[in-house]
Amino acid sequence: MATAPIATSGGMTAEERKVIFASSLGTVFEWYDFYLYGSLAAIIAKQFFAGADPNTAFIFALLAFAAGFIVRPFGALVFGRLGDMIGRKYTFLVTILIMGGSTFCVGLLPNYEAWGVVAPIILVSLRILQGLALGGEYGGAATYVAEHAPYNKRGAYTAWIQTTATLGLFLSLMVILGTRTAIGEEEFNIWGWRVPFLVSVFLLAISVWIRLSMNESPAFAKMKAEGKTSKAPLTESFGQWKNLKIVILALVGLTAGQAVVWYTGQFYALFFLQQTLKVDGATANLLIAASLVIGTPFFIVFGSLSDKIGRKPIILAGCLIAAVTYFPIFNALTHYANPALEAALKNSPVVVSADPADCQFQFNPTGTKKFTSSCDIVKAKLAAASVNYANEVAPAGTVATVKVGDKVITSYASTGLPKEEAAAKDKAFSKELSEAIKAAGYPAKADPKAIDKPMVLVLLVILVLYVTMVYGPIAAMLVEMFPTRIRYTSMSLPYHIGNGWFGGLLPTTAFALVAFKGDIYYGLWYPIIIALATFVIGSLFIRETKDNDIYAGD
Repeated sequence: MATAPIATSGGMTAEERKVIFASSLGTVFEWYDFYLYGSLAAIIAKQFFAGADPNTAFIFALLAFAAGFIVRPFGALVFGRLGDMIGRKYTFLVTILIMGGSTFCVGLLPNYEAWGVVAPIILVSLRILQGLALGGEYGGAATYVAEHAPYNKRGAYTAWIQTTATLGLFLSLMVILGTRTAIGEEEFNIWGWRVPFLVSVFLLAISVWIRLSMNESPAFAKMKAEGKTSKAPLTESFGQWKNLKIVILALVGLTAGQAVVWYTGQFYALFFLQQTLKVDGATANLLIAASLVIGTPFFIVFGSLSDKIGRKPIILAGCLIAAVTYFPIFNALTHYANPALEAALKNSPVVVSADPADCQFQFNPTGTKKFTSSCDIVKAKLAAASVNYANEVAPAGTVATVKVGDKVITSYASTGLPKEEAAAKDKAFSKELSEAIKAAGYPAKADPKAIDKPMVLVLLVILVLYVTMVYGPIAAMLVEMFPTRIRYTSMSLPYHIGNGWFGGLLPTTAFALVAFKGDIYYGLWYPIIIALATFVIGSLFIRETKDNDIYAGD
């Protein structure tokens, strides 16, 4: 059995700094690659899903983004197994090569107009490759750093890894903003959006060079020299109940709640500003980027604090506080970012009258289901336009209508219609609906002069602070829950199911909830319920880990 590292009160050694820098910088670049797509979803929808109407195209773009998250647990299984069998270092190299290559190819991929349906198929395939690579990245980085850290500083050291996702998002936003500013919005929408993807090849080269200079984890190297590596890490991790139950608890009692708080505080906040509150892309990106700059140091603060008071209380407190305050925070975002929309929501009620049997819950993670009923069509359009509405039951078989003020507009069903006729009906209905909601005071976009940027920034920083509470200590805690021989595999799966599925599907799920209820804030129930469930389960069943010997049980 390996000897646990001794506690130290001194600063980092040169080797420790190199380990953290190499692991963190490479992971920053990986997250940069991955987030480009999410930040450019609206443009990618027009480039690769041009065969659908704008609202449907945007939903498909979000689903293609989600596809990268859906496959992350499978990447965790594949690369976690490799990391536990052949080592952390070489698995690192494979994941970053796949990620970087896929991202560069997105920048070169011809759009729908040039290649037709082949273009979105290849795009989704590249997204899947990115998701697989990212599924193997995080567990390796966290494990590698933790296995180098003194036991009383694992929270502080691994917290540097936790900053990488936020820094990667920040870097992607800055490159996008710089390119937009340099060439103009029109050219950016036509071809400039490719530049951030192509630039990633330089980041890839730097990352590979750095990772080639890294040494293998001392814990893994010693274990391998002693012949104690696992020959079947998947079987040991998930085929033995003593380990499997810890994996399940790590998922439902830690990472599920951490994931929804993380994605609500960063990605859903950006989505809400741009798509719901209609804030222009440049302003929304700048505000999010500023909140990340202010909030990122708190990953280290909470990671270090977890070395003193424990990981569990900080993570679970973050879940609880976030769940309790999301509704007032997002209501305040509307008040300060788009007061005209807030006034319209209050003063211009909209009513959808439809046969309940005609209305579906518009959750479509595979992107294969078409929502063609008159009820589904009108609700999707109102949700996309950020219009709240009340639901009124209509007689069976009735075509759905929407009442805006004194005006009543009849929807249509596209089921069985020829493509040209459906497109014509959609155009006419969309025009009539847009004119009615505009006349009722619903703004097409937020007035830049009316945005209270300081207050919006304060609210976004609060959301990021929640992220740092749940995310800062999570890497150390997951590492400490499993033995060295199966650590990479065991910790990667619950992390990526939590973040890939519970977190990655948040925008799509939230949009479906908003369309279902007719309330722009209703999508928040998804992260609130998940975060509260994690708080309860974690409080009852998860044990504190900060004093665990991560070399024991090998």
